[in-house]
Amino acid sequence: MVNIIKLRKGLDIKLKGTAQLKDVTAAGGSIYAMCPSDYHGVTPKVVVKEGDRVLAGDPLFVNKRYPSVAFPSPVSGKVVAVERGERRKVLAVKVEAEKENAFRDFGRREPATMTGDEVRQALLDAGIFGFINQLPYAVSTTPDTTPRAVFISAFRDMPLSGNVLYELQGNEEAFQEGITALSRIAKVYVGINAEEEASLGGLCNAEVTLFKGKCPAGNVGVQINNIAPVNKNEVVWTVSPAVVMFIGRLFLTGKVDLRHRVALAGSEVVNPAYSEIVVGQQVDTVINGRIKNSGVRIIKGNPLTGEKVEGESYIGPQVSEISVIPEGDHADEMLGWIMPRFSQFSASRTYFSWLLPRKKEYVCDARIKGGERHMIMSGEYDKVLPMDIYGEYLIKAIITEDIDKQEALGIYEVSPEDFAVAEFVCSSKLPLQKIVREGLDILRKENE
Repeated sequence: MVNIIKLRKGLDIKLKGTAQLKDVTAAGGSIYAMCPSDYHGVTPKVVVKEGDRVLAGDPLFVNKRYPSVAFPSPVSGKVVAVERGERRKVLAVKVEAEKENAFRDFGRREPATMTGDEVRQALLDAGIFGFINQLPYAVSTTPDTTPRAVFISAFRDMPLSGNVLYELQGNEEAFQEGITALSRIAKVYVGINAEEEASLGGLCNAEVTLFKGKCPAGNVGVQINNIAPVNKNEVVWTVSPAVVMFIGRLFLTGKVDLRHRVALAGSEVVNPAYSEIVVGQQVDTVINGRIKNSGVRIIKGNPLTGEKVEGESYIGPQVSEISVIPEGDHADEMLGWIMPRFSQFSASRTYFSWLLPRKKEYVCDARIKGGERHMIMSGEYDKVLPMDIYGEYLIKAIITEDIDKQEALGIYEVSPEDFAVAEFVCSSKLPLQKIVREGLDILRKENE
């Protein structure tokens, strides 16, 4: 019997430019890079030198604290640069790709016949283990953790986010094989949109839970909180659908094959659609020639949780979409917010657009529309946060660095993205995701 969980809190933000369910070929480019910043909590140690030839699957850098956790080259070719920033911080390890991709062969194996330790070691050997995240702390997991369970969210509902079912088309076998492999380590829970039960409801070796509700029901942290919350001294792993697919391919083919579909979406995109890319590919190869206007913000991810693209940027394993929205720097609005707007989205009834329920999609720009101000305890976070925590009190405890209160209020259960919608509706204009990230990092250091 499949469990069904109905969430009453949340907010759907429907933006214009959702990617159509079709593929558009993206230029592959010649330079690929693995960036340590894509793996929060990892201190990198580079294990290659400029001029070295690597195969797809060979390690480029390792976690300095856990050297068995390596991060692989997505393509075969020559290491052309180890890019560093301030205080010699490693920003990227770049590889110039060969015309024909050559893979390191790790051998085909049957995860159903393997022990959990054998599966774990196979993931470490291939460099995919570091793609797995964990709660608490919302960081890349480490080999000394023993997860109570593994959670996979098989749908997304953030604005402009990619469609998981379309991303998995043609890769269903690899997805199932990845679930089987992870199930050898711990019990696997898969969260599915209740409207998509027919597509993914038949998964094996996993407990499937259907979710009905508004955004952020697709967040894996929200699903964990409603299925089996994380307690102190417990660890759970969270794995994105793309990474599950990478794991499955490893066991089916013996290769580190990091291809997956990424959506290019947003109101400023010509022909919003999907492109098959390889992890480490440049963002420019996907957006080239497909942006309507200047004065746009390019976001690696969705508009609520993504990262602003500045200069050269590369697509990490957790990125499922690239969003392009107006920057809004030169917007000229007579009378500002007091105008009776009918075409702009509002979470409250500030704009008259609430009188037009039939309007399905909006164009939103990147402006905050206001400055940071004192925090008002109005309960607005709780209206859009479908978790059994007191969001406003937790934010206050993080700001005041009260660790005891943070623990009592459930900080071990959250990740920054869980507060994305709350940040969107925050009348105080506080950077809630940044606050939560800093709180988790401080708590992690305190508990080490």
